[in-house]
Parts: sequence; C-alpha cells; structure tokens
Amino acid sequence: MKQLMVQATALCALALPAHADLTVMSWGGAYERSQVEAYNKPFTAATGTAVTMTSADNPAGPIKSMVDAGNVTVDVVDLEFTDAVRLCDEGVLEEIDAATLPPAPDGTPAAEDFLPGALTDCAVASMIFATVYGFDATKFPDRQPSTIADLFDLEGFPGKRGLRKGPKINLEIALMADGVPAAEVYKVLATDEGLDRAFAKLDTIKPQIVWWEAGAQPPQLLADGEVAMTTAYNGRLFSAIVSEGKPFRIVWDGQVQEYDLFAVPKGAPNRDAAMEYIRFATGTEPLAAQTKWIAYGPTRKSSIPLVGLYEDGKTEMKPLLPTSQDNMTNALQSSHDFWVDHETEITERFTTWLSR
Repeated sequence: MKQLMVQATALCALALPAHADLTVMSWGGAYERSQVEAYNKPFTAATGTAVTMTSADNPAGPIKSMVDAGNVTVDVVDLEFTDAVRLCDEGVLEEIDAATLPPAPDGTPAAEDFLPGALTDCAVASMIFATVYGFDATKFPDRQPSTIADLFDLEGFPGKRGLRKGPKINLEIALMADGVPAAEVYKVLATDEGLDRAFAKLDTIKPQIVWWEAGAQPPQLLADGEVAMTTAYNGRLFSAIVSEGKPFRIVWDGQVQEYDLFAVPKGAPNRDAAMEYIRFATGTEPLAAQTKWIAYGPTRKSSIPLVGLYEDGKTEMKPLLPTSQDNMTNALQSSHDFWVDHETEITERFTTWLSR
C-alpha cells in the first residue's frame, strides 16, 4: 500500500480545480467491480472526485457515436486494443503523453515499466485478459476437455458450444484447434488457404454454436445448461468458479491474450481530471490491487511481485492469471496489425458465412 499512499499524496498536492464527477465507461460485471475497488475508491479518497461507472457490451461504439454527435458524456473509456488504436487514428481520442505517467517505485520510467505494446498514442493498457474456453465439469464426469482441439470435438465431447459473435478470436482458435501452433497462426491466417482452413474448422461445429455478445453471457449459458462449453473472458469464468461456486473449469490451451486500455474521448467534459484518473489507475500499486478482485494480469512489470490473494483471503492469484507460466504453453497474443489489415474483408466473409 505504500506506493498507493505515495500516489494519493502526489495527487492531493496537485490541488486540482473543482470539477464535476468523472464518468468512466467500462464493460460491467466483475471486471467493472474490480475497477471500482482498485481504482475508483482510492482515486476518490485521494482527490475528492467521485467516479460514476457506466457500461456497454463494447464501449467503442457508444464513444464513437458521442464524439461524432458532439455530445460526449463520458470522461474515461475502457477499450480493447484494436478499438483503441482505430479510434485514435480516427481522431476520436485524446493523445496521452507516456512521459506523464508515474514511474515504477524504483524510479524506472513508465515507458520501460509497461509491457511491450501496452502504451499507445491515445491509450494506456491497464490489464491483460484472455479469451479461453470453459466447461461444466458435471457434463463430462469420465473424461474432461483439456486442449483447444477438444472445443471442436463434438463426438468426444458432445453438446452445444458458445462462441462470441464475430470473426476475431474464433478464426485464431479454429486454426489452433486444427493443429496450427500459436506462433504461426497469423502467418497462416493471412493466406487464402489459411482463411479457408479456419472457416472449414468452424463449419465442423456450426450447427452446435450458440452465439454470445456480452461478457456476462458465457457463464450464464453454462449455468443454464444451454451449452456444454463456451469461449469466455477468463475473468468471468474465474468469478463464476471462485465467487459463485459454479462447477466450471477453465482450459488455458489456445488462450488468446489482449490488452484493455484506458482512453479519453475528444470532448470529454472533464478532460484534465480524466487524464489524472488514468495516471492514478495505471500506477504500480493500483494495477496490482485489481488482481484482488479479478484474474486479469497487470500491465506493469513492477506490479507483478505485488500480486497477492483474492478477496477471499485464501486464493493465490498469480497462478490464475493469463500470464502465469503454466498457462502460457500454447498462448497467442492477439495481433492488432493483422486485424487492421484484414478486418473489413474478413468481417464481410464472416457475416456471409453466418447467414448461410
């Protein structure tokens, strides 16, 4: 907590002018709660500024609409990496100077302390999440799924499959399930043959797919028995297992990792305070503190040693993060560059495939 107190003291010393409460748009659920506990409450204690949360299935859409309409009601937005870079390029987001971010406790500059790719022109990554797949252990009492290939094995593991509606992630896991090593996925997917191969693999389970769009849906689909397995954000499955006692299991093989980042939309009502919030939230101690409430990995190297127990006071969090060595055997880092180059045509093909 020492670093957090130092940050709070520094913020108070800035004597920020009085302003309205900040509004942060995030994704809801357990993830939003972790932000409230790790970032918002300490920030309010340090500055006197209250923070109101609002959520969306994907905040990128509402933020773009607000900026285009010239009616922005959100100060800080939590975005996926591809959306953060795209919206920055489109002039929707304010630029953020990495030099203004707080250094690590030992003085290491932020630019050196953050993990590779965590800092962009307009956004600062707060955590690493993974799309994994989970299953209801009661559905498979004899032999349980353990590889990404098992998600596509309807004969060995019968039942409906939940997938997020869209091509991203689904094409990558389809190739890994078809035997492509994680390190070669985007090389293969960039070819016509590789794209055909990915869609052909999805074809093998298409009649059994239940599509989801919001992060809260996959655990509910499992709990309701609507699917036997589903892709999901690892933090959502973790919360269902640890906090709610659901009989679910997570399969880390074939996980796809992504950053979530904080940004400030152009025209934010409280721009300066929003920047101060981001500087505070992405400090070493708050990033480590978030893991007390959810199993997402912090984006600062200096935060890793500070990761401790879950809020239950007994669950060690380090082994349950996407970045744990044991979970990285066949992990894929989502490629922003690939999706920038190919998203339009692949999405068109996916939409056509979906309608057939």
